[in-house]
Amino acid sequence: MHENVAGLMEDVKAKNPAEPEFHQALQEVAESLEPVFERHPEYRSARILERMAEPERVLMFRVPWMDDRGAVQVNRGFRIEMNSAIGPYKGGLRFHPSVNLGILKFLAFEQVFKNSLTTLPMGGGKGGSDFDPKGKSDAEVMRFCQSFMTELQRHIGPNTDVPAGDIGVGGREIGFLFGQYKRLANEFTGVLTGKGLHWGGSLIRPEATGYGAVYFAQEMMKTRGESLDGKVCLVSGSGNVAQYAIEKLIELGARPVTLSDSNGYVYDEAGIDAEKLAFVMDLKNVRRGRISEYVERYGSAVHTATDASVDHNPLWALTADCAFPCATQNEISAVDAHNLIANGVSVVSEGANMPTVAEGVRAFLEARILYGPGKAANAGGVAVSGLEMAQNSMRFSWRREEVDERLKRIMADIHSACVATAERFGTPGNYVNGANIAGFLKVADSMLDQGLV
Repeated sequence: MHENVAGLMEDVKAKNPAEPEFHQALQEVAESLEPVFERHPEYRSARILERMAEPERVLMFRVPWMDDRGAVQVNRGFRIEMNSAIGPYKGGLRFHPSVNLGILKFLAFEQVFKNSLTTLPMGGGKGGSDFDPKGKSDAEVMRFCQSFMTELQRHIGPNTDVPAGDIGVGGREIGFLFGQYKRLANEFTGVLTGKGLHWGGSLIRPEATGYGAVYFAQEMMKTRGESLDGKVCLVSGSGNVAQYAIEKLIELGARPVTLSDSNGYVYDEAGIDAEKLAFVMDLKNVRRGRISEYVERYGSAVHTATDASVDHNPLWALTADCAFPCATQNEISAVDAHNLIANGVSVVSEGANMPTVAEGVRAFLEARILYGPGKAANAGGVAVSGLEMAQNSMRFSWRREEVDERLKRIMADIHSACVATAERFGTPGNYVNGANIAGFLKVADSMLDQGLV
């Protein structure tokens, strides 16, 4: 590690102990930016990266609520307002027991670069709670969301901070959160994205992250004269991102063969087709069941339970052409990365945020496979959130085809920016460096323009 990166990381770890995900995200970016600082010492003298690594504001608050038995429960709420140099803070809310300050800081830091890459005027933020919506009734989720928004509403607004959904926060939760904001603020405004279509939402928003990851893979494959048609694809997760990645893969002629949740994964060698995907969408979105039920419906599939005692996931050891990790951070270990390469995978497009550990990323880069990092490959979700904000401002809705075409164009532009920037700074074909540097430059120049704030 270069001494400047080592010094930065030493300082950050001392100030922010017990936040490994945040350290991992920052170190990757810092290493990518070394050639930038060599050519542009003004960024280093202004300590731009150090300023970007420090959130502009961190909000942490109590969220009391009452369950269906009449018992009082207490959770912790967060909002990290990371950087507003190019626009209002923008990023999702995550409701999951694993949520803590370090995870949200990593997500907010990644969001700054991701939002910059979209070319839309959005800063970066992230938030959420250690509340677990699984197993809760609609009434319990509503009471929690109302309590959470009662505090959050004083810190957000359409020109200040515009949250969206993430893990554990779908259409139901966004509806409850928006309703409480509207009640307290006494205004109907585009303060959240991912809204219902009848009250300010955008067509394609639910599909956007999954679709975008597939569009990015398609763009990468074009550079080698290939397409997704006929390709066997591994997909992890079974939530929103995974579902719509599979939908788009089917449309483009690929054969997705896996899905997963916290209890394990299913492998369907025949391929997950439109009928099977419809079953999964009902299972996960309506009945909120486990992915193992897929095997009960489709006997040709096999379910493998999660084994926490091993350092790898057998899903990533299956033979395939492409991989779309769409579950959560660090789901691909170093062992998994080597297994993917050994078993024929030549394309990895990340639908989740930082799903590959640092050693795995290095393995992908050394093998020179087509590797699309999350901040580029999964930017479609926040891109369409930005389009939703634009539609809200205009009091107007675009047709599905128009939003999808804009999404395709944004993903193609992100890909072009990554390719051109990686080449400009001496690492052609390295999408990690391309994404990190392209995202950084726009934010860094804006921070220099705005002075020491």
